[in-house]
Amino acid sequence: MIQGGGFDKEFTQKKVNEPIQNEANNGLTNVKGSVAMARTGDPHSATAQFFINTVDNDFLNFRGENDAAWGYAVFGQVIEGHDVVEVIRALSTSNRGHHQNVPANNVVILSASVLK
Repeated sequence: MIQGGGFDKEFTQKKVNEPIQNEANNGLTNVKGSVAMARTGDPHSATAQFFINTVDNDFLNFRGENDAAWGYAVFGQVIEGHDVVEVIRALSTSNRGHHQNVPANNVVILSASVLK
């Protein structure tokens, strides 16, 4: 998976709003190309971070409304740009501070669109 959304280019953590309610029970699944909310061990702790599934990750899907089974809420899908996802996935990584497997060079999303 490719995770982002929580830090700026200098790796300063972004200010966020209050966590949102986990909506992993929305019927969407963590298949390749889906976009889901990242969170801590608390199932209702998602704020700004998200991830793009680069493979099917069935183990991240909703299985029930208890802490261990909540899963990760999918809210989007990569429609165009799968080739870009694969380029990001293949980038060399390093460590920055206490973060591991961070792209050696910054990756910045310049735009994203909501399609109806």
